[in-house]
Amino acid sequence: MFRLPAVDREAWVRVSMATSAGTPGRPNEDFVGAVPGAVVLLDGAGIPGTGSICAHGVAWYTRRLGAALLARLSRDGGRALTAILATSIDEVTAAHRGTCDVTHPASPQATVAIVRSCRGSLEHLVLADCTVVLGPLGGCPQVVTDEREVTNQRICAEPLRGIARGTPAYDRVRAACSEALRARRNQPGGYWIAKDDPRAAEEAVTGSRPLDDLSRVALLSNGASRIVSPYGLTDWAGVLELLDAHGPADVVRRIREAEARPGAAPDAPVPDDATVAHCTRLASS
Repeated sequence: MFRLPAVDREAWVRVSMATSAGTPGRPNEDFVGAVPGAVVLLDGAGIPGTGSICAHGVAWYTRRLGAALLARLSRDGGRALTAILATSIDEVTAAHRGTCDVTHPASPQATVAIVRSCRGSLEHLVLADCTVVLGPLGGCPQVVTDEREVTNQRICAEPLRGIARGTPAYDRVRAACSEALRARRNQPGGYWIAKDDPRAAEEAVTGSRPLDDLSRVALLSNGASRIVSPYGLTDWAGVLELLDAHGPADVVRRIREAEARPGAAPDAPVPDDATVAHCTRLASS
């Protein structure tokens, strides 16, 4: 845990973080970091076959993009978050365009969550399936998500209805569904993610709230948000309470316990990298 001075205020922002690789022996493809007044969390997309397309890999991509974002956030205090993300995507793409097939559908990509203190407000940006939870001084939390990938997954998976799992027909149709979903990536009417096209940044979910209305903020990767769904261990208000009481590491611990519990969530996906950042002391001193 460490403290970061807010960019434009006398109050301090305290940031605590935790991250855990989903599979022992494999790189953690999430990224989390902070600079004074801003926090960045990325969730890398580990698509099968990426290694033969990009020599660097997903973990490299998230770390390079995360570092580029933090560098710009530390010096571009008034620039729009979408513009900072677009420039950072362009920079990382240029770094491996000459050696890797950056336009291939399976080339490295990442979801993005950013929060920034700026001129008395807390700005947020979410691209794809990361989550930002804004904890107000009173009332229910505001949960900021980007549902477009989930919506498109549901549409593309429709042909699987009624086909028995584990059969050759299921595997064949599932592969076609996956291909159909990839075709919707970074396309109008589809969903958007940080990859090789900086224009995806303009499609991010953005907003702001007065800092004085908030007591804390949480950023979660897709693997960490499983504490709410599919595991149903708590709701979003409960997540903030857990973070207040025990910190991010406890949220990650509960997710790992749920994954290891037989029959806890039969349809849950395989264990994923899980990352949480918790920001407190946001209100004016």
